[in-house]
Amino acid sequence: MVDNNQFQRLKEKFQAATVDEKIDLYVTTEGLTQNQYKELLRVFPLDQISKLEEAL
Repeated sequence: MVDNNQFQRLKEKFQAATVDEKIDLYVTTEGLTQNQYKELLRVFPLDQISKLEEAL
């Protein structure tokens, strides 16, 4: 399980990343809670969601 400090660093990295990097972080990061995944989705560009779905 990822603690809050680790998640905040991950979220900052996620926000600054390109779409492809965001997808990579989303699908390869282990130990996130359902709520943490949801929080990352909130900052994912909605017009690119199909790319994320393909990667999953």
